[in-house]
Amino acid sequence: MPTLSYKYRIEPNKTQGAALADMLRDFCGLYNAGLQQRVEAYQRRGVSVGYKMQAAELKAVRCAAPELARWSFTAEQQVLRKLDISFAAFFRRCREGKTPGFPRFKASARYHAATFRVGDGFTIRKNGRLGFVGVPGDIKVRWHRELPSEPASAILTRQNGKWYVVFHVEVDAVERASTDGIGIDLGLTSLIALSNGETVARPGWTKKAAKETRRRQRAIARCKRGSKTRKQRVAALAKHHAGVANRRRDHLHRISRDLVKRFGRIGIEDLNVLGLARGMLAKHVNDASWAQLAAMLEYKAASAGVELVRVDPRGTSQTCPGCGVIAAKTLAERRHRCDCGVDLDRDVAAAMVVHFLAFGFWPGSGLGSLSVPVAA
Repeated sequence: MPTLSYKYRIEPNKTQGAALADMLRDFCGLYNAGLQQRVEAYQRRGVSVGYKMQAAELKAVRCAAPELARWSFTAEQQVLRKLDISFAAFFRRCREGKTPGFPRFKASARYHAATFRVGDGFTIRKNGRLGFVGVPGDIKVRWHRELPSEPASAILTRQNGKWYVVFHVEVDAVERASTDGIGIDLGLTSLIALSNGETVARPGWTKKAAKETRRRQRAIARCKRGSKTRKQRVAALAKHHAGVANRRRDHLHRISRDLVKRFGRIGIEDLNVLGLARGMLAKHVNDASWAQLAAMLEYKAASAGVELVRVDPRGTSQTCPGCGVIAAKTLAERRHRCDCGVDLDRDVAAAMVVHFLAFGFWPGSGLGSLSVPVAA
């Protein structure tokens, strides 16, 4: 069964908010202490400290540090597990020959999340509020939608001064509503182009917000470093960026949900977004958020019983969907014209090629008859 995340806004009072902030600060201290122990143990004695060793010492650490004893034991285990995951990722990148990033110490001002087991250190009260070990009273939640089932775990997160809780819920996959297939081409002129001829323009959220972004950045530049006013203006800039990200995310949610509702098979390009984001079009690629759209399509398709196929994007925009001839085109050419008579929008033609690569037949032609061996 697929696991989905359900995010809700929580509204702690002043005392509860201070307690939650103290909890994240203490968890950050535990993370840094665990990292320091691993580094020093290897540098001094050549000993590799793992999660099991640190988890076994957690009870003694809580006795020596009373500030840790007031919080959930299992939540502190998750902090050590998070550190272990960081080291596992570091060693994996080393084995793959990639540039490794060694786990770093974290500033408490940048430590914004904690993981909990529901029912152990974190509970959902009968009155619909939330309870955390060490936090006084029950915390109000904005239940804007119902949970489909009981969650097994949750993440407390702080974003731009606001608090949220993200529940991890297992859902049953439903049967595919449609058998129609679609190919999707990801682009910058059109955010997506479908093999049936539909296109969705890229809103350009970054460009629309550029003027206000520059104004807020100049306001910060005029402030003295470390001043209270500068902190306020930095927070205002962060709030502005969060608003842009929220509008972009909402738009992608609407697009992905519409596609999953309408089609039972979806073919999409498997783009190297990270590599493209390092090129000359980095600003536009990041604004388009192709990776975020692909991730939304993946989990929504899994929960809706829709087949999602990723295809190699190489040559999709250069191949003719009519005759299969490869004709090189520059980025400035926005029409696909071929000697076979095909004259289409460049992105729509690429989407048709994506459809063929994903499902083995062209849009509108159906599966066709399969060839089978016959007796002589």
